[in-house]
Amino acid sequence: MRNPYDVLGVSRSASEAEIKKAFRKLAKTYHPDSNKDDPKAKDKFAEANSAYEILGDAGKRAQFDRGEIDAEGKPRFQGFEGFGGGGRGGARPEDFAGFSGFSGFGGGARRSNRSHFGADPGEDVFSQFFADAFRSAGESPRQSRGRARAQKGEDVAATLTVTLEEVAQEAKKRIRLSTGRDVDVVIPKGVSNGQVIRLRGLGQGAPGIDPGDALLTINFAPHERFTPEGSDLRLRLPVEIEEAILGGSVRVPTLTGSVEMKIPPMTNSGRTFRLRGKGLPTKSGHGDLFVTTEIRLPEVVDEDLMEYARKRRSANAK
Repeated sequence: MRNPYDVLGVSRSASEAEIKKAFRKLAKTYHPDSNKDDPKAKDKFAEANSAYEILGDAGKRAQFDRGEIDAEGKPRFQGFEGFGGGGRGGARPEDFAGFSGFSGFGGGARRSNRSHFGADPGEDVFSQFFADAFRSAGESPRQSRGRARAQKGEDVAATLTVTLEEVAQEAKKRIRLSTGRDVDVVIPKGVSNGQVIRLRGLGQGAPGIDPGDALLTINFAPHERFTPEGSDLRLRLPVEIEEAILGGSVRVPTLTGSVEMKIPPMTNSGRTFRLRGKGLPTKSGHGDLFVTTEIRLPEVVDEDLMEYARKRRSANAK
């Protein structure tokens, strides 16, 4: 895999917000559901997710910057220690002097026989020694035991469309993945429109291969009343003309039921009021609801109102 900074198109000094913004842009651009005629989009989408797995995690990003893990998140080989001087320069020929089964290096090297190592005469034990060392370098005992199942299946992509009410209630939704599996998903607190959620182990798998992940994009369905802006909501509220002129309490719909809101006398159309905590849930609370008034005229002609308007027009004309 390419350098994750190059994949996301950000510099090594990029902030967490810049990395997140770059990932969301790529995820939206290359999402398989929006690029069904482009077979390369799926690979680019998966590559962006893999890059964000590293750079979106502060600990993994620091490990990558120090060269401790590679672009796939695997430990890098740091060299041998304990041979000769034990430095980073690696093993030297003299470090193996007197090693049973060898009489030197170059043309004078002899292969081991079965009596020394229990191996076939044609087996190059020196090469095997290095192969084993490189394979196990940087691995913990658990990683070493899990090498045989290190292969991972393909990730799958899916889109889950939810209503704003379902987001507010952190509802549970069932979705069928392309693998044919039905999965119940609880809408996480603080989820945003277009956010990609990784469901680990729900991707493609095969005997002897760990399953990949499901990359689930959350899509907010359009709402007849509310317009989301991050965790905040906006609402245009019709107000009767007498309420706008005299002031008073008006009923305001929210995602969890109607509430009362007071408006002052002579409230103009287009004036915006804030109802704190009536927006979408966040990880630490709720956003706000911004209510913009729209003065509504009577549906039936009111002669007293018409006469008042005529007098106002006549007075302003003088």
